[in-house]
Parts: sequence; C-alpha cells; structure tokens
Amino acid sequence: MNKESIIAQTVEFVKQTLADAEGGHDWWHIYRVWKSAKELARSEKVDLFVVELGALLHDIADSKFHNGDEEIGPRLAREFLSSLSVDEETIIHVENIINNISFKGGKETQKFNSRELDVVQDADRMDAIGAIGIARTFNYGGHKNREIYNPTIPPNLNMSKEEYKNSDAPTINHFYEKLLLLKDRMNTNAGKAMAEKRHAFMQVYLNEFYQEWEGR
Repeated sequence: MNKESIIAQTVEFVKQTLADAEGGHDWWHIYRVWKSAKELARSEKVDLFVVELGALLHDIADSKFHNGDEEIGPRLAREFLSSLSVDEETIIHVENIINNISFKGGKETQKFNSRELDVVQDADRMDAIGAIGIARTFNYGGHKNREIYNPTIPPNLNMSKEEYKNSDAPTINHFYEKLLLLKDRMNTNAGKAMAEKRHAFMQVYLNEFYQEWEGR
C-alpha cells in the first residue's frame, strides 16, 4: 500500500474513532493540526509521512477522556498502522510523537525529540492558542462543568504532572497555566512567528474579559 493510501485510510479511521468526541478534541481539531503540520513542514527537513501520521493520530485516544490512561493512544495507533503494514521504524516514531506531544504541566520534561515531533507539537500547540484556542478552552471547561472565572482562585504555575491532570480550576486559570506559556515553547521558526499573533490576540481578549467582568 502506498503512502497516499495509508494517509487516506488514516483520515477515515480517525473520523470514525472520534465521531462522538468532545468538540475541542474531535476530528476537526485533528484536521486543523494536520493542515498546520503540513504547512510548518514545508520549511523543515522532516519525513512528511511521519509528520502526517503523527498529526492525524496524536489525539486518537487522549488520556483526558480515558481515565488518565496514557498508553491507549499509542497502542491504538500501533494496532491500526500495523494493520496497514506500515514499517516498524515509522510506527515507533509515531508512538513517540503521541507519547511526547502533550503539555503536561510546568515541571514535566519531554523524553523524546525529533524534528517531526517538533513540527506536530507546534501544530498542536497552535490549535490551543488564538481564537480557536479560546473557543476550545471554554468548550472543555463547559464539558467539565468548571467555573468560567473565580477571582478567589489564582492560577497555579508550579503544578506537578498529576496536579495538572487532576486540576478542576476555573477556565480562565488555564490561560495562565498553559495557553500563555506556549508561545515561548514553540520549536520551529514558522511556529514561533504564527504563535506571536495568536498570543497577542489572547492578551487582548483577557483584557476585555476582565473589564467586562467588572461591568465596564
């Protein structure tokens, strides 16, 4: 089976698997990350096949929706890619991308590095900031029945991985605990440039939010 056919089958697999997913982690999230990853890859020396598979499968089973199980995503990706007779080296690389792509809190360090991961990670982070990032953040907060904002609960910038995973803080706190930190964690030059604009938009939004909160 050629690479084009594998990508096409992967698209269909992801669409079916995420058919009932939460709106911020559904097929359209994957679609945006996939498109962004291909755009970022144009200026990087990477294996585009690995980048596309990594982008398409990076959230095939997000641990947030599987009782914190971080192994189910890589396992599903391996089973699917093996069924298409994808070579072992590519499968391992995609597994490593899935295992290491996520933001896990301020104290967690990444255990694997590759230019392909850099590209997919930047594309994923791009979808977490800017206008769409704001929409996704409030959608997930609503999904978890969290407060929008509570001035008496300050953001926690020193959480461990477990504290970050189990946090039920108001949605606005997530801007400070993750979204506003991503601009300085981009890997590629193209990603850094795109992140600057989206970061600035979030700052404008927050300024307006606080003014409206006080009735101004």
